[in-house]
Amino acid sequence: MLRRWGDREASSCDARVNPHCDRDGLPVDGRLRLLSFNIQVGISTERYRHYLTRGWQHLLPHPGRAGNLQRIGELLGEYDLVALQEVDGGSLRSGYVNQVEHLAQLADFPFWYQQLNRNLGRLAQHSNGLLSRLQPTLLEDHPLPGPPGRGAILLRFGQGRDALAVVMMHLALGARTRTRQLAYIRERVAGFRHLVLMGDMNTHANDLLEHSPLRDLGLLAPQVEATFPSWRPQRCLDHILLSPSLTLERVEVLSQPISDHLPVAVDIRLPDGLRADLPLALSPSPQGVPA
Repeated sequence: MLRRWGDREASSCDARVNPHCDRDGLPVDGRLRLLSFNIQVGISTERYRHYLTRGWQHLLPHPGRAGNLQRIGELLGEYDLVALQEVDGGSLRSGYVNQVEHLAQLADFPFWYQQLNRNLGRLAQHSNGLLSRLQPTLLEDHPLPGPPGRGAILLRFGQGRDALAVVMMHLALGARTRTRQLAYIRERVAGFRHLVLMGDMNTHANDLLEHSPLRDLGLLAPQVEATFPSWRPQRCLDHILLSPSLTLERVEVLSQPISDHLPVAVDIRLPDGLRADLPLALSPSPQGVPA
């Protein structure tokens, strides 16, 4: 049962389709490349003082934002499933560009979704974003408990016992509100054997795995490197948490200080039962002609 929090209701949705991109499908080796990135609406922050001197860019457009989005788009093109936080859905500050849709076009993703969490009209459209090369069999938009402005996107790939559940989120700064949000997410993923939780969780992995409502899920935190602030990382706030049923192939905090957070990347190999239920990407023939 979907719940209502504040003035926005949780709902089942469809991913938006990028008409200019082919549907890639899962790589033939069964590997899924995941990335989580808080892009700070395309603002480049390289020192603490920039929060003050460049803070006006959270309200007004800036010509450097387009170049930053281009760099982000080039980075995202290497991945299959991307969770974006602090994205603008099309307002004055972004030049009325929906940054999720724009990045889907730059990085050739066939499926995308923008979750609007705080609607300030023409001033700002605070959002989370999803980019995917696989079409979800289920997509749910969940506003999270607490003050308005935080949300989670729940995806399902495949069907039945072998389905993969992925939750993309941006959690609150306060510990008490964050606990309520994690309890809500924990309730939504009950019963899934294959599980990925990814996003800006605003706390450390030890807190998530041992002292939060997630502690009984047996999740693994493959990366513990700091992600914030990007110019001198000291805190590990961005995570991709995995259920033990998923095989870890690679984990990396990328040295890409475009935002004030560094992106986190994880490659996993999916179980055979799930791979059989997902479309595979077409591989080119030796002559370079699509097979």
